[in-house]
Amino acid sequence: MRAERYLLGVCLLGGILLTFIGVRYLLLPEQSVRTFGLPPHPVGHELHAIIGVRNVWLGLLAIGFAALRQWRALALWFALGAIVCFADATIVAGARGSLAAFAFHVGSGLCCLALLPAVWRRA
Repeated sequence: MRAERYLLGVCLLGGILLTFIGVRYLLLPEQSVRTFGLPPHPVGHELHAIIGVRNVWLGLLAIGFAALRQWRALALWFALGAIVCFADATIVAGARGSLAAFAFHVGSGLCCLALLPAVWRRA
């Protein structure tokens, strides 16, 4: 029981730390890129690599939840995924990206929201 509480605490601390890093990137991007060793303005493919790694681990997390039939975790993943998709759509719109890219992100968010109740019912 004690080991389980310790593990839960470590997992929660990791989630809090990752959330803090993400919020810091949003609020203080220049300081954050210096802290984590990136150039102030991407000169190569740094930003693409960060986005790629984010998408790969989130995708693998969804695959793992589905394979293990962790329906509540998968429902939470879809709920948070919808938020991320809509946030990405907002970023694309603010950057004056293409209408197709904006529609892709909004459509992905809507798909997440559509799948959420079905996955939750399985739980």
